[in-house]
Amino acid sequence: MNQRTLRDRVFFLGATDWDRRLFDSLIPLPDGTSYNAYLVQGSEKTALLDSVDPAMEPMLMEQLADVPALDYVVAHHAEQDHSGSIPAVLAKYPNATLICSTKARGMLIDHLAVPEDRIRAMADGETLSLGDKTLHFIHTPWVHWPETMVTWLPEDKILFTCDFFGSHLATSSLYASDEPYVEEAAKRYYAEIMMPFRKTIQGNLKKIEGLGFELIAPSHGPVYDRPATILDAYRDWVSDRVSNHVVIPYISMHGSTELMVDHLIAALIQRDVNASKFNLAVTDIGKLAIALVDAATIVIGTPTVHVGPHPSVFSATHLANALRPKLRHAAIIGSYGWGTKAAEQIAGLIPNLKVDVLGTVMCKGAPRADDYAALDTLAESIAAKHRELNA
Repeated sequence: MNQRTLRDRVFFLGATDWDRRLFDSLIPLPDGTSYNAYLVQGSEKTALLDSVDPAMEPMLMEQLADVPALDYVVAHHAEQDHSGSIPAVLAKYPNATLICSTKARGMLIDHLAVPEDRIRAMADGETLSLGDKTLHFIHTPWVHWPETMVTWLPEDKILFTCDFFGSHLATSSLYASDEPYVEEAAKRYYAEIMMPFRKTIQGNLKKIEGLGFELIAPSHGPVYDRPATILDAYRDWVSDRVSNHVVIPYISMHGSTELMVDHLIAALIQRDVNASKFNLAVTDIGKLAIALVDAATIVIGTPTVHVGPHPSVFSATHLANALRPKLRHAAIIGSYGWGTKAAEQIAGLIPNLKVDVLGTVMCKGAPRADDYAALDTLAESIAAKHRELNA
């Protein structure tokens, strides 16, 4: 990939990873990803903003082949998919200084063994002159590590945001022209990575609102040439608004739990409540995370395995607890053969979810008329709560 021009002497570099399908050995990447870096050439100094994943290092170094001097390397975030190639860049440019936030300094030393004397930590709001271009550094902690920051280039009206507003998306488009497609990728990215820090992101959005920028340049996915699109989406995602939607992650070993899930969905639909079921045997956990962004209620469906919940349900429940979505209500349904403590164990797995547990319906063997009636009652309780929320 060659350098691509964003503005006069501001270039988009990096690498597109079309084939990567898993991130952190956990997060599905159905659309691949990119690792974006940016070159800013001022009248006096030149800076590289971020680098690429170590697997793509040769591509970055090829793009830097004709750059004779580099004065600064800016590390917005210490995670290796952005910082991993920084040691190679510093080796190529022995006079370059690594710029980072105050909290990132120690992390870059620990993770990348960067010599301390090559690092300059910048305070929140501090600036760095490149001559006729100025880099303004703004600390934005917890998007999604504690040391993250963004860089504002006022002369060219660009905000470089690293993971903030990013999307795991491999595309040949420089700009986010296909907005619905990009927004879904960005929502997946928010759901999987940013959602646990929703309250902190509310404050970070306020920090950048007064800045004048026409481009948002993240380090994953395309550049936003219409920033209002992603800004409005983030404001909605981090708000306290929930939708009239029930998310039902479940698994069924012999069909009983699925019968219960299907009956509950039908009962919810009759009561004008939207619902989505996610069979954990086959589902993409990213799709489940997206659905949790603004759902009002989660209903967890599980058969019983050795008295407790199915391992896949255990894993998904643990994940939901870690993601901390803005759910208001929860319920547990499922089945068992001779005895169960699945409901109690699931309830213990979600301390981070500040939810009102509306009920539990666990049936012995296949569901019968009384079990279906209990599911109808649960559906009515959910619908009533959603009406109260105006969801």
